[in-house]
Amino acid sequence: MINSSEKIIEVKNLVKKFGSFVANDHLTFDVFKGEIFGFLGANGAGKTTAMKILCGLSKPTSGDVKVAGFDVYKQTEEIKKNIGYMSQRFSLYEDLTTVENIRFYAGIYGLTNKEIKERSEMLINKLGLDNVKNTLLKSLPLGWKQKLAFSVALIHNPKIIFLDEPTSGVDPITRRQFWEMIYEAANSGVTVFITTHYMDEAEYCNRVSIMVDGRIEALDKPGLLKKQFEAETMNEVFLKLARNIQEV
Repeated sequence: MINSSEKIIEVKNLVKKFGSFVANDHLTFDVFKGEIFGFLGANGAGKTTAMKILCGLSKPTSGDVKVAGFDVYKQTEEIKKNIGYMSQRFSLYEDLTTVENIRFYAGIYGLTNKEIKERSEMLINKLGLDNVKNTLLKSLPLGWKQKLAFSVALIHNPKIIFLDEPTSGVDPITRRQFWEMIYEAANSGVTVFITTHYMDEAEYCNRVSIMVDGRIEALDKPGLLKKQFEAETMNEVFLKLARNIQEV
């Protein structure tokens, strides 16, 4: 992580309601430049709802939220230009070739023809995809697809990349390689905002927030959270939090 006090995401008292249901209940947190920020919680905890708001795809019911310095109520298009996004089901096109996918998304992100050509070649060389650049994406292994999706999400040099369970379904070796790419991005100054179901991956984050029933119940460095909850692993921290809420 780059040692920076520059806030890239600022959230204060974020509330999101769907009718009488409160999906996000007064969330308050900051994320800094070059930080790997883990956004954890069980299914239904409100992670996806909050991430959609941060990506400019949904508006809060109330609260103040800024992403890359832009207001989520009024400047969603500016937010979209300054972020990258990779979903669990990654949005590359199976019936396009590797290089066609890269060029397509580079065009969507608004790069010039010269930039598209230069960055496509750079990306193919970096990932070692020269032998399969003209191969349909559906022919590539899942791990390669996800590495490509991650790299494509960074092709326009965004300030932040949002990763929604990016390592779901891949083997342990590919997961480790993927995290090496995450560290490389963070070391270059990109802020990484990641959700994951793998609690061991929480250990790789600079800081972690844990949501339960729409609220952030814990937020700190993994080591400090384990100390606070007298736990050996982040999985134990998560289980203790969930159990405490159920017992209240």
